Amino acid sequence: MEKNNKVAIVCCSNGQPTNYRDKLKHLKDTLTQIGLIPVFSDFIYEKDSVFSGSGEERARCLMEFYRNDEIKEIYDISGGDIANEILPYLDFEIISRSKKTFWGYSDLTTIINAIYAKTGKKSVLYQIRNLIYGDNVNQISNFTSTIFNDTDDLFSFHYEFKQKDYIQGIVVGGNIRCLLKLAGTEYWPDMNQKILLLESFSGRVPQMVTYLNQLKQIGVFDKINGILLGTFTQMDEEQCFPSIVDLVRNYAGDNIPIAETKEIGHGISSKGIVIGEEICLCQ
Repeated sequence: MEKNNKVAIVCCSNGQPTNYRDKLKHLKDTLTQIGLIPVFSDFIYEKDSVFSGSGEERARCLMEFYRNDEIKEIYDISGGDIANEILPYLDFEIISRSKKTFWGYSDLTTIINAIYAKTGKKSVLYQIRNLIYGDNVNQISNFTSTIFNDTDDLFSFHYEFKQKDYIQGIVVGGNIRCLLKLAGTEYWPDMNQKILLLESFSGRVPQMVTYLNQLKQIGVFDKINGILLGTFTQMDEEQCFPSIVDLVRNYAGDNIPIAETKEIGHGISSKGIVIGEEICLCQ
């Protein structure tokens, strides 16, 4: 991407609290300083409960950015619970023809995987607000190097194998709770020969057992080439037992490759990963 390009800032999941205005001004200033021109959606802040607008309104605004040739990338700054509300209102034909990439994390897992399932297009699992948090110096360096100089600084991450020693495939997934909202819908990605990325912000052992059993019962672990585990924030902070690695081994089986990284997830130092792109991990 070139400098002085316009980029869209959207909020497809929960509306932002009004007391976030200073933070979002900081984000706007930061993006401007690094050479981008941020254009904010009309549906950013909470207006009625968690809604910045109806699902149809938020989807229409997103599609306007897809149709606008001046907008080069789309960054979602939200998270929460309601992003899947907009899926029936998206025009996937227009998204498929667009050269823009959608960026978001957490609940935006639903939109990112729906885009891949319906169009085959890549999206980025990454929260652009990381540019203004505690690791902002590194984040800005990695981000600018990647988008302006075409490096992989934002997408290169350290990992460790927990089972087997090799995985290759197209990456799908993201937040485990949010991904499973797509199960049984037309927006569920094909899992055959994929690398399934799983991470989580909230949730302890009982919740993870629920999610992993659902994945097992719908046959995911029989189809994928392997699993990449990101951070599981609450489980890590509370040192839950069994660990997420042990739980995944238990429900996915001992023949599936499992790798783990501490650099993808909800942390302020998290890197990005491209959903829909083929990668190879080896010991």
